[in-house]
Parts: sequence; C-alpha cells; structure tokens
Amino acid sequence: MSLRVVLVTESFLPSLNGVTNSVLRILDTYRQRGIEALIIAPTAPSPRYLGFEVIRTASFPLKQFNVAVPGLWLQNAIADFNPGLVHVASPFILGGQAIAAAERLGIPSVAIYQTELSGYMERYNLAAAKPLLDLAVATIHGPATLNLAPTKQTADYLRGLGVESVDVWGRGVDLDLFHPNRKSEAATQELRKQWAPGGQKIVGYVGRLAAEKQVHRMAELFSLEDVHFVIVGDGPERKRLETEFVALPGGGDRVTFTGKLTGLELAAAYAAFDVFVHFGTEETFGQTIQEAQATGLPLVAPASGGPLFLVDHGQNGFLAHPSNAGAFTPLVENLLADDDLRGRIGENARRSVLKKSWEANNGLLLEHYGRAMEMVAGRLELA
Repeated sequence: MSLRVVLVTESFLPSLNGVTNSVLRILDTYRQRGIEALIIAPTAPSPRYLGFEVIRTASFPLKQFNVAVPGLWLQNAIADFNPGLVHVASPFILGGQAIAAAERLGIPSVAIYQTELSGYMERYNLAAAKPLLDLAVATIHGPATLNLAPTKQTADYLRGLGVESVDVWGRGVDLDLFHPNRKSEAATQELRKQWAPGGQKIVGYVGRLAAEKQVHRMAELFSLEDVHFVIVGDGPERKRLETEFVALPGGGDRVTFTGKLTGLELAAAYAAFDVFVHFGTEETFGQTIQEAQATGLPLVAPASGGPLFLVDHGQNGFLAHPSNAGAFTPLVENLLADDDLRGRIGENARRSVLKKSWEANNGLLLEHYGRAMEMVAGRLELA
C-alpha cells in the first residue's frame, strides 16, 4: 500500500499503556503493508522505531503522564514529510495542534478518541473543570476529518459535544499470544503452583494500579474462601494497595503482586487465572478484558463504560452494578463454584474475540483512512 502517514501520539515508549500498545500495533501494520511513517511523540527511547523516524517533542509531567509541548515546528515537520494522512492517537495538546496543522495544510486527519478524560478529572477531584474539558475535547476533535471512538457510547459522547464526523473503531487483540492452550503449558502450571500451592482457585486482575482502576475493590472478594488473588501491573497506587491488602485477615498469604508483566509472562499469568476481574468504571474500552477473553477466561466487570461494549452478561462474562458494594462477590463466587459454568463462559469469551485480531482490526483502520482521504478529496473538488 503506497501511503505516507504522520502518526502523532500523546504516549509512546518507554511508557506502556493502552494508547502506546495500540500505536505499536498500528506501526506493525504499517511495516507489514509498506506504509511509510513519521512518528511524533513526547517520549521515545531512540530516534527510530521499526525503521520509522521518531521526533521527540518537549514535554512536562502531569500526574502519571507526559504532556507534550508542540511548537511552530510541528506544522513544518508534517509538511516536510508530505503525508497522505495524519493519524492522531488520543489527542490532547500535541494531537490538537497536529489536527489543526493538518487542516491548514489540506491533509486528511484521523483522530483516535481513546482516553475518557472527563472520568479521570472526576477521579482526581477536578470535576468542576468538566465543562471546560468537554469544550476542549470538542475543540480538539471537531476539525479532524474523521474521529474514531472505541464504542458506540463514546461515539455518542463526541456527537453530543457537536463533533460531526465520528465512527466506531474498536481495538484488536493478539489471538496467538493470549490463547486457551497456554493453560496447559509448563510456565502456567508453575505459576499456579507458586500462587496456589494448596490448590486454591485463582482470581486475577491485570492493569495499571491507579486510582481510576479501583483495584481496591478486590478486597470485597476476600470473604471468599480457598481463593488466592493475583494483581498484575504497576502504578502509583501499588504501595497503598499492598499495604491495604496485607492488613486484611490472612492478606499477606492470600494476595500476590507481580508487578508489570509483558509478552509470554503476561500470557502465562492470564492462563493461570480461574476468573478474571476488572473494576474500573471509566474505561473507554478495556483492552485487558479482551486479552482475558482471548485466553478463554470467565470474567466479571462493571456494567459501565467499555465493558458494556465487550461483555454480554451471562454469555461471555458477567457485569456487576458498580455502585453496589459487594456486587462482584456473588458473581465471582458462582463462577468459582461451578466448573461447567466457567468452561462455558470461557469458551464463549474466546469465541467472542475471534474476529478481533490486530490484523483484522487494523485492516478496518486502513479502510477508515481511505474514507478520510476521499472526504478531503471531495471537498477539494468542490472548492
């Protein structure tokens, strides 16, 4: 495919999160399809990635993020590369400037709405700023040729702000890395021996340990007997969570914090779980839910945000009412007590993501690129 793309992202390596992961998968597709790319990001471990040039911008830390500071050079960098399209991942300050620059240059832009900022503002006691944030989101996304939201719910949010050009594009999942067959592998069995030497069931969580993920709610499940809890991930809340969980009755022996895992180690961890749990109510999507589903895991997640798009209650998982204290416990308990139910839900979970490989998902993204370029070409013809 003969195409040149400037990919502008608010998050990149060495930071690993949902935005970075999606960007890396998109860049894999670029390389496979012969697409030329220039990457512009606030952080980067080297000036090239997969052979693509990386321009690292100035940035400053805000909470756990690096916020890029664009300059007048941004439009020049885009123009000099002469792309057919500008892809903007989770636009904020840098991405907003890139969208505006693309519009001035007459270059089509595709903006990926990925971070539900208003929920984060409320979580960090900044709810009073939500009207201003909504205005900022509308201002940033409004000029984009095409905006892609991960769910119908988030697409409706953008439309409600007056953003006109919006479509739905979800996220892919690695169906080979995350696979039910890993449950029988030696690495997985070794983890089960480490975590549950007495044959306990294992309930696990994977994700960042930050306030908005609400991992503290795992404590609600400590009333369940013969269960070991595993928390995979790292983040600003880790020390506090470790202190809280160890202080619970038997907590020191009942919970394991693994830190961040990636690749085969992460896949083995998923495969070692009996049930996966996810507590965050502010997810625009929920990538770890898809990874658990690909592994064939039964899961319980809140009936809020991204999980509503991914989980069919009673079919490929269960949804708990997030505002009800203890709502997760009976659902997890029922799964742990019924081998047949876990097996059926797990099989359905795997089946529900079989058409969501990264290859298929990014193929849809390239179709959206084509649509955006046609939209701009049509406008130029009418001008």
